Amino acid sequence: MKYSLKAPIRKHYNLGKIRGREILANFDGGRISSDTGIILIAELDKKLGITKRFANCFQDYRHGSYTNYSIIKLLAQRLYGIILGYEDVNDHDKLRNDPALEIALEKICLNNSSSEKLAGKSTINRLEYCPENIIDQKLSRYHKIEHSPEKIARAFINYFLGSYKKPPLSIVIDLDVTDYEVHGKQEGAFFNKYYHSVCYAPLYIFCGHHLLAAKLRSSNVDPADGALEELQRIIPLIRGKCPETHITIRADSAYCRFGNPGLL
Repeated sequence: MKYSLKAPIRKHYNLGKIRGREILANFDGGRISSDTGIILIAELDKKLGITKRFANCFQDYRHGSYTNYSIIKLLAQRLYGIILGYEDVNDHDKLRNDPALEIALEKICLNNSSSEKLAGKSTINRLEYCPENIIDQKLSRYHKIEHSPEKIARAFINYFLGSYKKPPLSIVIDLDVTDYEVHGKQEGAFFNKYYHSVCYAPLYIFCGHHLLAAKLRSSNVDPADGALEELQRIIPLIRGKCPETHITIRADSAYCRFGNPGLL
């Protein structure tokens, strides 16, 4: 078999069209991005509708005529940033000019108009920050986006159940805790001797590759703290769609302290 090491070099990659304009990627310089993988993630997100369904967990009290960024666009930009490794909201003051993220969010900046750019840190912050003293978002001047913790928690279960065409015969639910190291003086952060760091100790509940619950906790609590309450919330939701499915709870010995299994 003969082959050549001089494979033809593709000059550009066609990424489709946005607003009637053809999007081409090449290696000639110009506007450069190291985050082009997010374009594929965005296509997958659109097909699965994950961010779109997640947006239903939020209530938007903003006036439509004064709004440049919808809830779903703000959520997508924040989530895509985290996927790319940019965890801080401050990162979006630079990310808003990233051409790959612009393509992923279908908001190409063709001029210097602020309405054409992606959202900056202050706008995205309104999605996450709402002081406890804000009683009515409708009357608040700055905090007009309200989330529903109950709907968000239920959304993870809905994603999981929606992955099955028919109820499974059996599933295994795994519980575990890990450390999330913090720096500075974050509220609720303590030194944990097991992890040898100042950290949080979030509780995670999985079924296979599906995340069913993630509960942020201080690291000075029992590893089983809150586990029973989460299972009491999750299992009835699963039973509502899969009444005959056999459910196995799997965890290490620390979770033998979380209460009477009969309460499930």
